[in-house]
Amino acid sequence: MSVESKNHNYRIGTISKLAGIPVPTLRVWESRYAAFTPIKTEGQHRLYGEEDLLRATLIKQLCDEGHGISTIANLNVQALSQLHHKHRNGKAIEVSPARAQQVTMAVIGLGLARRIEAKKFALDLLASSIEVTDIFSDLEAAQAGTFEKPAEILLIKVNTLHEIVMHEIEVVKATNKATQVIVIYNYGREQVAHAMRAAGMLVRREPISDYELGELIRSILTVEANHTLREVTPSAMIPARKYSDETLARVAGISTNVLCECPKHVAEIIAQLASFEQYSQECLNKSTEDAHLHAYLTSVSGSARALFEHALEKVAQHEGIEL
Repeated sequence: MSVESKNHNYRIGTISKLAGIPVPTLRVWESRYAAFTPIKTEGQHRLYGEEDLLRATLIKQLCDEGHGISTIANLNVQALSQLHHKHRNGKAIEVSPARAQQVTMAVIGLGLARRIEAKKFALDLLASSIEVTDIFSDLEAAQAGTFEKPAEILLIKVNTLHEIVMHEIEVVKATNKATQVIVIYNYGREQVAHAMRAAGMLVRREPISDYELGELIRSILTVEANHTLREVTPSAMIPARKYSDETLARVAGISTNVLCECPKHVAEIIAQLASFEQYSQECLNKSTEDAHLHAYLTSVSGSARALFEHALEKVAQHEGIEL
């Protein structure tokens, strides 16, 4: 079996079941509109790939929303996803014009994108004010492609973790100035996963349920995007840590003219909050049962840490301390 055929694992009945589309309809979409690109095995069986499954899911959603099959059948996955989200977000605006400012997210990996596009998951993301703006098949496509909007969150699925993959993720993050990166993987070296976590990425190994994935995404959002938090995080996202433990220890040890030793106390509070934030994130990674609680604790501690980092900048400016 060729490499290409190994990536085409679905028969039309499976596509029908997973996407919720009758087999005769799928055959019409394929023969009349060339909506899919199956391959034929040596036994003349037609096999469909992950992209075909995602296309079928998106096309069905768009047809249910009133789009004609002839107008969308030949659009690529990225264009289908963008059209779907524009329609869905437009309906959300009509229902709730005062909703919180949306956080943009790009999804890299077709299997992960299919999960995100599922109706219940998509509605949960919308309720969390997260807008999926782009979908790419893999990291190579993300590096070569054009993002419709700058992605504040990069949600990435890879089969294996190694140094080259880490570098490619860092390139995509830097190019798009993403605030947070979530990586889901199947296999990989623990040293690489540890290095990625040390670089501020959230890294989880499969299997991870939709519930856990949803809580993982929500854990990087502020608890409440009120005016105070917007001064620190304009987009309702928790920014990555600004100061290392070494920097905080240095600041805490500086003698100042402030009698109450504010720099020392603020630096110590930030270090404690950052430690608890990391602890809560690790608990979220390990405990399926308590995922919601630990996502909430991660969000609370991260929001507080960001606020105190902002306070430290004010104190440092007043005292002439270089951070």
